[in-house]
Amino acid sequence: MAKSTPTSSGKSKAPKPKGREDHSPTIENRKARHDYAIGETFECGMILTGSEVKSIRDGKASLQEGFVRVELGHLKGAPRPEPVVKTPKPGQPVIRRRPSPPGLYLHGVNIAEYPPAGPSGSSAQHKPTRVRTLLVHTRELGKMAREVSVKGATVVPLKIYFKNGVAKLLVGLGKSKTQSDKRDTIAKRDAQRDIARAMSRKA
Repeated sequence: MAKSTPTSSGKSKAPKPKGREDHSPTIENRKARHDYAIGETFECGMILTGSEVKSIRDGKASLQEGFVRVELGHLKGAPRPEPVVKTPKPGQPVIRRRPSPPGLYLHGVNIAEYPPAGPSGSSAQHKPTRVRTLLVHTRELGKMAREVSVKGATVVPLKIYFKNGVAKLLVGLGKSKTQSDKRDTIAKRDAQRDIARAMSRKA
């Protein structure tokens, strides 16, 4: 318990709280731990527009259909992707698509439009399911790339939250669960819920 500090007038004054409490909601992917066995997790930054941040603060986002893709590019230590060549029509030049720059990209996450930003389709309004760039250290990106390419893991978006006023995304390395694993997860969750109810009745 924090101690009060006496002032020159003899009255006690409570210490000022450190930092500012953030009441923004946490948006969780409730399907993630049901469908995947989650291993190591990583905290990522997100490149967002102002209207996206405001919608997230209002809780208007869903991670349920989202997934994270590791773009290898020319990342040191990661397998080099085969060049993508588009077959041309007769008389047209061969089109060789350049690989994406190495990075982590969020797909399929729906962040609802923020009405005060302007009408749908306007330049001030964002596209709800656009691909968003995630910010992560190169070492962590390399580790995720190796886990995905060598061990068959999937990078799963787990939750969006605010830290020091900045939106963050927690992702985890996951392996798909079998139907048996999913039944075990449900059974354990139900057992924990029953225990919590029994404890609350005793209290």
